[in-house]
Amino acid sequence: MAVKSKKGAKKSKPSQKKAPVKALKQSSKSKKKKPVSPPKNKVSEKKTTAKPLAKKVAAVKAPKKIVEKKETPPPVVVKKQASPSPKKEVKVAPPVIEQKPIIVSNHPKLRVKTVLVSQPRPESEKSPYLELARKYNLKMDFRQFISIEGVPAKDFRMQRVGILEHNAVILTSRIAIDHYFRMANEMRVTIPETMKYFCLSESIAYYLQKYVQYRKRKIFFGHQTIADLVDVLKKHKEEKFLLPVSDVHREQIVEFLDEMNVKYTKATFYKTVSADLSDMNGVLDYDIVVFFTSAGIKSLKKNFPNLVQGNVRIGAFGYNTAQTVQELGYRLDIHSPTPQAPSMTMALEHYLRESNKR
Repeated sequence: MAVKSKKGAKKSKPSQKKAPVKALKQSSKSKKKKPVSPPKNKVSEKKTTAKPLAKKVAAVKAPKKIVEKKETPPPVVVKKQASPSPKKEVKVAPPVIEQKPIIVSNHPKLRVKTVLVSQPRPESEKSPYLELARKYNLKMDFRQFISIEGVPAKDFRMQRVGILEHNAVILTSRIAIDHYFRMANEMRVTIPETMKYFCLSESIAYYLQKYVQYRKRKIFFGHQTIADLVDVLKKHKEEKFLLPVSDVHREQIVEFLDEMNVKYTKATFYKTVSADLSDMNGVLDYDIVVFFTSAGIKSLKKNFPNLVQGNVRIGAFGYNTAQTVQELGYRLDIHSPTPQAPSMTMALEHYLRESNKR
């Protein structure tokens, strides 16, 4: 029995030894299987595949935003196109398109004894014309070749211009001032104290004292031309201007205001007509006759239709006046303004130095 038990014991020992080997094999297999995790890899693959898809979707959506930006134009470009430079905006000089040259004749400069100036006689004895008369011992007369007539209120209403619809007025002469306030009185309109006055010269501005209190008004003035008011007009560009003119007026002022893009209304307050010179009996017995407007030359033609110029020398101030002299068939002997003679009195003196030599 004992032997059998030993054999049985011997046989039972290998069974006990084999059991842990199997456990080790199972454990080794389990250890080898643990690092391999297919579900985790599947999840990571899904994540990795999702990222490039998101980038592709973003890449597809990005061009839409770029297209939207291109469709809206930048505001800076529009401003540059809409606002021209101030230098190109204003043209001080009148248009120089096909201007005919002014031709001064070489007629013999005979001695001058009498001069007729187509202006009212100056109030002061210190006038340069009277000083020339004393210096060269001349007989100098003054006679207007044109007369100014105010437009009646009935005719003014036909223009459909409201004086109080404008908060600024451009005054080119003393005559314009007289007829501006005359029309206001006839139409029973009270000019407000807030009215702004823009005058071509200081003397025209001081003439406003006849109608308003100078110190309590907003008055601006230049040296002699509308171009002197460029800076002032720019500062008051939002105002609505009224321009009182004659039926025969300078287009240079109108063209200048158009170039400035100023809101203005041109209205005829007075008319320029030829004066009645019938008392001269159609005889122009003067050596020199001086004119300052085209209307004065036309009045000469009307009052002296049979005039033969001969030795009568004609002086003209201004480009338009000189052109009218030539257009009506007269000879131009004296012209101003020029670089050598900016005024008519200087042009007369240059002529008298040669004609009245002793």
